[in-house]
Amino acid sequence: MVDGLLRTSRVTMSNRYIARDPRTGKPIQTGGTKARNEVTYEPTKGPWMALTHEEVMLLAEGEVPHHDVHWMGQPHRLERPEGVRGLSSVRQGLIRPAHGLLLKALADANPNVRIAGLQVLPEFAVRRSDELFDWLSVLLDDEDQSVRKAASEALARAAPTFPSGVRSSLELELRSSDGHRRRCAWDGLNALADTWPDVVADHVDSLLLEANVELRRKAASMLRKIIARKSSAVWDLVSWALNDEDVVVRRTAAKSIAQLASHDTRMATVFAERAVGDVDAEVRLSAIKAIQRLNRGHGRARDLILAGARSNDVRVRRACVSLLPKLLGDDELRGLVDDLLKTEQDHGLVKQLMEMRFDATLEGTEAERNAALAPALPVPQIDREVMHAQGKAVGLLNDRPADPSEADPAPADDDPASAPEASHPAPRLPFSRGHERRPTQDELMGYHDDEPDFDDEPF
Repeated sequence: MVDGLLRTSRVTMSNRYIARDPRTGKPIQTGGTKARNEVTYEPTKGPWMALTHEEVMLLAEGEVPHHDVHWMGQPHRLERPEGVRGLSSVRQGLIRPAHGLLLKALADANPNVRIAGLQVLPEFAVRRSDELFDWLSVLLDDEDQSVRKAASEALARAAPTFPSGVRSSLELELRSSDGHRRRCAWDGLNALADTWPDVVADHVDSLLLEANVELRRKAASMLRKIIARKSSAVWDLVSWALNDEDVVVRRTAAKSIAQLASHDTRMATVFAERAVGDVDAEVRLSAIKAIQRLNRGHGRARDLILAGARSNDVRVRRACVSLLPKLLGDDELRGLVDDLLKTEQDHGLVKQLMEMRFDATLEGTEAERNAALAPALPVPQIDREVMHAQGKAVGLLNDRPADPSEADPAPADDDPASAPEASHPAPRLPFSRGHERRPTQDELMGYHDDEPDFDDEPF
């Protein structure tokens, strides 16, 4: 029995895998998600990691019937399938003979050995992939159901890293009548969109031409994952999907226009203009949502919003009317609102349009009009002190001394200044304490308020 330890070191890759187009041989452009690609580089973990590299080779070849190890504190008896799974962790110097053992395992009469070979195939292919994907395509139609299931799962795992190696197999599996095989293929295609979107665009191109409506619907759902690619090929796919006879395909394609608006305003405007005229209300609504993300000052986008405000679909009208205040000036908005109110029947929209037409500064109450006025700026403290020193008031009301003791004392009864020379003394002008009051113009001219007017004298 071998008391092994878990090997946690990564295996150094000899050469980075380069995906190439099988038709031209040129490298396929990547989506730039390197971290996602490296997920499949990790060797499969299990009790076989407690074996040495030489023991893995002997067990995978079948020269040793079994091997007992301790792994993660538990005893394990390993046989040939476990040895095959351990081939992905052998050192670089043993890759060539390990590759030969893996090919033999894929052709073995024992289904468990073939399954073990399929389980390790995606990780091993990063280091050496010769003939492995040929065997994968063969085992997808294996007579044993468990082997076929393992092959489909291996295809889904290998697709994000090996688009050219699994291209033909993926095309067939996407159209398979078997539910499990078809689901695995679509899982692989979804993962492939994150790493090699150009390859996915080619698959979607062919799927949109299928007579099977389910395939076209699923292909349309892939548009949102590849829409960021600024290429004419992707734009063609969106255009074809918007012209599809199936309404679900058109709805799915219309939902991708809003995402396209973040990458290409010009093409998004073109597609939104087409979708606004669709017979389906969901497609038109998606087009309006896309217009909300466009530059609304653009002439064509502006025309689409104004036209949508008069649409027969109330949902489209609601979406467009909500954009009008951001699109038009006050005077132009009121004129358009008055025109829309002549034909609008929806009570909610009528209320919304009435609110847009209402101007609080003109039609509101006194409090609403005053609320729209800008408040006066506060007078700085230094200016207040200067004005007080000059005997001037600050603000509309006179400043009153904070301390009652600082107020002017009341005149005494024996004070001559307090004698009632006039029944109506001249009002006091605001002035600061400690300064003499200046006489008014009427006082200087000898006019007094207590003299009767000419009209009041009796004849």
